Amino acid sequence: MGIFDFLTQRNKNTANVAKSRLRILIEQERGLRDAPDYLPLLQRELLEVIRKYINVDVDAVKVDLHKDGDHNLLDISVALPEKEA
Repeated sequence: MGIFDFLTQRNKNTANVAKSRLRILIEQERGLRDAPDYLPLLQRELLEVIRKYINVDVDAVKVDLHKDGDHNLLDISVALPEKEA
């Protein structure tokens, strides 16, 4: 065992972590590639309409598209603020 063996061990673990993270990013990009172009615009417009009535954060509105067999499902989720006492 050399003095610098601990460095090579750390590099192997770091490489594995980086490889796992890269895989996750690639899978996310592939999923976004199939998403329609109108989803971000739809999300922004929904947020504008909701903000006319309720003060919500930008992250409060989520719009996703899912496949259910032969059908595409639009999933809209709005996190409403808690009622103040």
